Amino acid sequence: MYLLVGTAKGLFRFKTDHREEWRALEPVLLGDPVYTSAFDPKTGTIYAGVNSEFYGPSIRRSLDWGETWDTGGSGLQYDAEDPERVTRVWSIRWVGEKTLYAGVEASGLFRSTDGGDTWTEVRALRQHPTHETWGPGYGGKCLHTIAIDPFLPHRLYIACSSGGIYRSDDEGEHWQPINQGIQAEFMPEDQQFPESGQCVHKFWLSPTLEGRIWLQNHGGVYRSDDGGDHWVSVGAQLPSDFGFPIVGHPLDPERAYVLPLQRWPRWSPDHALAVYRTRDGGRQWESLQRGLPQAFTGILRDAFTGDGREPLGLYFGTTSGAVYGSMDEGENWRLLAEHLPRIYSVVAVEEE
Repeated sequence: MYLLVGTAKGLFRFKTDHREEWRALEPVLLGDPVYTSAFDPKTGTIYAGVNSEFYGPSIRRSLDWGETWDTGGSGLQYDAEDPERVTRVWSIRWVGEKTLYAGVEASGLFRSTDGGDTWTEVRALRQHPTHETWGPGYGGKCLHTIAIDPFLPHRLYIACSSGGIYRSDDEGEHWQPINQGIQAEFMPEDQQFPESGQCVHKFWLSPTLEGRIWLQNHGGVYRSDDGGDHWVSVGAQLPSDFGFPIVGHPLDPERAYVLPLQRWPRWSPDHALAVYRTRDGGRQWESLQRGLPQAFTGILRDAFTGDGREPLGLYFGTTSGAVYGSMDEGENWRLLAEHLPRIYSVVAVEEE
């Protein structure tokens, strides 16, 4: 198993055989911000979203676990006459049969059907009538989350800040906003439940229960049981309903994990770094902080992940450059790495 840790200064890699000892490999893609990475188990390809200040954004590929990289495919840009520009890659989602999706800033969706050699924009998303309500969140105008419904393979979900969460039932040909019932508390009181313009921070789609989605909003944690048609607020018991990442349990759809933050200055409440877990669909939450320190640090939206093993391994990275891991579903945590650059993403991948 590998942990791929995307940072402000490159991609850091950690390797383990049995999750007991983690070995640091040489960092790669040095000097460039890496916001996201993904893995294609069919071909053994690692993809990394590299946002060079000199050469611009690209999706780079490696076939040897990150030892060497190509220069990336072509077409990851808007038309010359488009008023928006592609400035950063925020998300990569491997689907299968050489098909990938990529989310970019300014918020848009691209698709590749040849393993990343060429990219084409899924134009219908930015052509939706609500696109004019999208604006940049604090981190930028980014499309940061992409998910394919495992029960309905033609159904596609995306989220962007600050536009909200959208769903397509025909592989991106048509889209509908599914933000109804999610509160935008930063809006005027009579405008707090808009159709679009929401600042969704992250969502997680369950692979084992059809329609189950967990969502962390700018303010509020939500659960949907019908593919986003309706939402239930489930964050009342948390010390703060503000945060960025959210991770569900791959086998138990009633379990989910969040990392609450103070709205400002965006570190853990009372400076006590803690993961919160629900085991009953969000009705109750428990603090999991054994092994975690007092820290003035934050966790960004893609810097928290699970590994899919049983018991579930959980990993997160902080804005101050530390990586923590739990091999027992959050009961106990330990420091895996420290003194890294600012961490944007953490991904766990396995050799087959």
